[in-house]
Amino acid sequence: MNRLWGRVGVRATSIALLVVGVLGGVYLGQGRDGHQIDGAQLAIQAESDEEQLVTARQNQHAAARAWQREAESDAAAKAAAEARGVASKARKLEKKVIAKKAAVKAAKAGALVPYAGPIPASCQEFSGNRKTGCALMLAAGFKIDQFPCLNKLWNKESGWNARAENRSSGAYGIPQAYPGNKMSSAGSDWKTNPATQIKWGLGYIEGRYKNPCGAWARSESTGSY
Repeated sequence: MNRLWGRVGVRATSIALLVVGVLGGVYLGQGRDGHQIDGAQLAIQAESDEEQLVTARQNQHAAARAWQREAESDAAAKAAAEARGVASKARKLEKKVIAKKAAVKAAKAGALVPYAGPIPASCQEFSGNRKTGCALMLAAGFKIDQFPCLNKLWNKESGWNARAENRSSGAYGIPQAYPGNKMSSAGSDWKTNPATQIKWGLGYIEGRYKNPCGAWARSESTGSY
C-alpha cells in the first residue's frame, strides 16, 4: 500500500513538473516573441528617425547654400554699385580738373573759357553763351519757361557778350555787373569765363527779383534791373 502511494506520488510529481515545464516554455516563447515584436518596432522607428534626420540635414545644407548665394549676390551688387559710384566721382573730378586747366590756360592767354558742363535737351536749340545760360539757369532751379525773359534781358544788356563793357559806368560782362569785379564772388575768372558771369547774374536776379521774368519786367519799366 505504501509502495502504491509512493509510485502514485512520484508520477504525480513528474506530471506536475512536466506541466510546469510546458507552461514555462510557452511563457518563455511568448516572451521571446514579444521582444522580437518590440525590436522590430524600434528598428522601424529608428529607420524613420534616421530618414527624417537626413532630410533635415539636406534642407539645412540647401538653406545654407541659398543664403550663401544670396549673400554673394548682394555683395557683388554692392561692390558693383560702389565701383560705379567711384567711377562716376572720378569722371566728375576729371572734368573739373580739365575745366580748371582750361580756365587757367584761357586766363593766361586772355581767351574766354569754354563751358564744359552738361547741356539739357531743352537747351540744345540755343548756341554759344545762350546755351550755357539756359543750362545754368535750369541748374539754378528756374524752369525753362523763364529763359525767354532771361534771353531778352541779357540781349538788351550785353548781347550775351562776355567781354561787353560800359566804359562810362564800369558795368561788365553778360549781366553787366556794376562794377564788374562784383562777379569775383562767383569766381576769380569772372573777366574771361562766361559761366562765372552767368552764375553771378542768376544769383543777383534771384536775390532781387526772384526770377528772370521779374528782372525783365523791371528792365522794361525802368530801363535797367
